[in-house]
Amino acid sequence: MRTRWLGDRDGRVEVSEFCLGTIPFGTRTDEDTAFALLDRFFEAGGTFIDTANSYDQWADSGVGGESEIVIGRWIRSRGVRDQVVVATKAGAHATKVPGDPAMENWEGLSGKAVRRAVQGSLERLGVDRIDLYYAHWDDREPELADTVGEFGALVKEGVVGAIGCSNTPVWRIERARELARAAGVAAYSCVQQLHTYLWPRPERTGFDVITPELIDYAKSEPEFTLLGYKPLLRGAYTRADRPFERGYDHPTSASRLEVLNQVAAETGATANQIVLAWMMQSDPVIIPVSAAGTVAQLDEQLGAVDLQLDQETMRRLNTAGTDET
Repeated sequence: MRTRWLGDRDGRVEVSEFCLGTIPFGTRTDEDTAFALLDRFFEAGGTFIDTANSYDQWADSGVGGESEIVIGRWIRSRGVRDQVVVATKAGAHATKVPGDPAMENWEGLSGKAVRRAVQGSLERLGVDRIDLYYAHWDDREPELADTVGEFGALVKEGVVGAIGCSNTPVWRIERARELARAAGVAAYSCVQQLHTYLWPRPERTGFDVITPELIDYAKSEPEFTLLGYKPLLRGAYTRADRPFERGYDHPTSASRLEVLNQVAAETGATANQIVLAWMMQSDPVIIPVSAAGTVAQLDEQLGAVDLQLDQETMRRLNTAGTDET
């Protein structure tokens, strides 16, 4: 699997071009299945694993941190700590455990909360350093300088490598990076947002989505990387029992789906594989953060890694649903 460098001069990590999402590990996905998925991903050359301290507090039995615990056990049992890049996040873990994981109960991103969160993640993962650390959700309560300063301090101390943010609007990303530069500390070098081939309805295009504005921003900042989570919309592209959520169910989606399915038929690939390959070959590149419930599902997704889409195919995919079609 090809690799990419993520980060800047203050902290760089080499990651696989496909990132494995692990939200349900330890809750809806039992440990044996999680280990099988991690084994297969690693065997295929995957090195980039994504989790958060809040995963999966939304599951019936979840309290948060289960995914980190499972990943930590897998790393130790396989002896691969130096061969994988682990990304985790702070800010969305519920302070009521067990309890209601609604946003008003989240730990937030004050400097003190971030410091507590990173210590918890280090313990659950069983590591002494987190390769990539995210601010999980934009928190307007603390001063942004407080959050930025704590993330920068963690990099300086060697507790974390590269840092990034998630579910954050463009102007807040740029403001945070400006504050970091002024303070002489590491800045966010990536953002992870919701992204897929279909366009969301305008009312769904918010601070947690990769927008055209964010794409333009990334093009202007060569050391700033985009990552897209939930790229396959929970299986809606290929499963009749998984309808598209309302935010993606509109007339333009039909036009784009038609072209997507045409390309899939022409290449012999699945629609899921085309979506993932399209992301990895976009300008700028968008690293997919995608989960799988079975090894067979993961194998299908990994088929996108070696799928090359020519310029004309990318043009057709990109212009579907526009006046340029």
